[in-house]
Amino acid sequence: MHVVLDMGFIRSIIWCCLGAGLIILLGACGGGSGGQSAEPTSSLQPSAPATSGSSTGTVPTTSEQDLSRTDRVSAAQFLQLATFGATAAEIDAKTKVSVDEWLEAQFQLPIARHTPIVNRYLQTYGYDIDAMPNPGTFRRFAFWERAIGSPDQLRQLVAYALTQVFVVSDRPTPIFVNPLALSSYYDTLLEHSFGNFEDLLLAVTLHPVMGFYLSHVNNAKSDPVANTFPDENYAREVMQLFTIGLYELNLDGSWVLDPAGKPIPTYDNQVIREFSKVFTGLSYGETGYSPDLMFGKRNPAFNVPMVMFEEFHELGEKRLLNGEVLPNGQSAMEDIQGAVKNLFQHANVGPFIGKLLIQRLITSNPSPAYVARVASAFNGEGEAPRGDMKALVRAILTDPEAASAERIREPFRRYVHMIRALEPTSEDGSYPGLGYLAQFLTGQHVLSAPSVFNFYSPAFTQPGELETLGWVSPELQITTEDTIVGITNLVAATLYREQGLDTPIDFPDVTFNLSHYFALADEGEALVDEIAIVFAGDQLSQAARSIILDAVEEIPATNRQDRVNLALYLTLIAPSYAVLGEDA
Repeated sequence: MHVVLDMGFIRSIIWCCLGAGLIILLGACGGGSGGQSAEPTSSLQPSAPATSGSSTGTVPTTSEQDLSRTDRVSAAQFLQLATFGATAAEIDAKTKVSVDEWLEAQFQLPIARHTPIVNRYLQTYGYDIDAMPNPGTFRRFAFWERAIGSPDQLRQLVAYALTQVFVVSDRPTPIFVNPLALSSYYDTLLEHSFGNFEDLLLAVTLHPVMGFYLSHVNNAKSDPVANTFPDENYAREVMQLFTIGLYELNLDGSWVLDPAGKPIPTYDNQVIREFSKVFTGLSYGETGYSPDLMFGKRNPAFNVPMVMFEEFHELGEKRLLNGEVLPNGQSAMEDIQGAVKNLFQHANVGPFIGKLLIQRLITSNPSPAYVARVASAFNGEGEAPRGDMKALVRAILTDPEAASAERIREPFRRYVHMIRALEPTSEDGSYPGLGYLAQFLTGQHVLSAPSVFNFYSPAFTQPGELETLGWVSPELQITTEDTIVGITNLVAATLYREQGLDTPIDFPDVTFNLSHYFALADEGEALVDEIAIVFAGDQLSQAARSIILDAVEEIPATNRQDRVNLALYLTLIAPSYAVLGEDA
């Protein structure tokens, strides 16, 4: 049976961690002070709209404000699922098109890749390993520029979700110091986000960052004399984490059970060994900074696919899943393509990948029926072929359960949503965010997970009542007293000190265009309502609304900046902003 989450219980977990620290923060930030100055007291001045390809806009006209509130709320709730964060203008624009029209338009937009931005910074600043900031941070700058300014929001978001499935990280030094490594990897995910899953899996398998991270680059065939055998790391994780999971699944994601009522494993150690033979003979390709081409090369070329060296590839048959045998005598790349297809055709992939992406995009606890519908779309039951990513994404976002599904915002996505919806601007359209402040305070930053198992397990459950009820709560694995107070401090730093994006000294300043909210500041109720719609999809609890409105109305109406800042601050730290659902 699918159990509906008690969001009030989860909110109580979050509330209990805030305590007196919130009062201290409010005092330190000046929020709710009721100061008498008629001039804004922080540096967040109204500014011109962004000019870097962002779809942020100006204050809506009277006709735009006449849009049905119900339509705006519906649009805001959908865009919270399908973008990194929508501005008021983008919400208004969404009311003019259907969900299907919006999705189709997103599918057709050109790919906004990250590597060109990294190359731009390299051309401007060069590559100096001792520089501050380190060139390795350029890939972070690229992420923020695309997350904030690129119109292909859905593709950028799906790629972000895929980084938490096909996990690599900047924690190994060779990956961190090469700014092209993770920008190239992210671009690979972008390029296949709306393609076919089989092609995505092959591209990830051949990407040198994955080869380094899971050690199948320079993975040589068996040498019985030297008593060396192929590395099994990627062979194991490509099954366990990237495609089929540990146990046979029904279409709805539930375990297939044997006559004794036990789950049936999808593979054993022998299958791992057979797959490890497939992933041999690959080494780094050839680039300007790593020009030599040889097996065993130690100077990583991280931004071109790995290449095959046949003489280092394991020969002979390979016995894979479901009794399939790769024949002796075919080429090494035919072995790899055959292994990828073997995995892709497994019945588990639809429910396994479908559920993982539902969890990352919508809710941690989808019903079995939701998983089955998404898995069916992956399996090609509609007009699209098996593995069609557009069909998969469409099924996830348009499912009847999606709009009302309860969900906890993961810290980093919550942070990105806040930054983007605040309509950041800069003088040259760049957003050189380091993200280290956010990473320190929340425990998260894109492509910085502590291991291949991501920041949290999709099967994690909070000990206590949630565990007893059988509910999973992945995001709560990194939701601690420290991170809850951390995100609160991060909101304060963003609104009151403009430090949220964590830009380096001597790089363009990033400010926020709050003119839309300044126009509403005289009327406290209208201001709080608009912020609730834009930032929380109108899902703030009534208690939170009352607290925010009372605090705002303590500030004289002439203090527009203080009113706007406090309304935003209290909204963005509210538990009913962090935890969304129909019972909010």
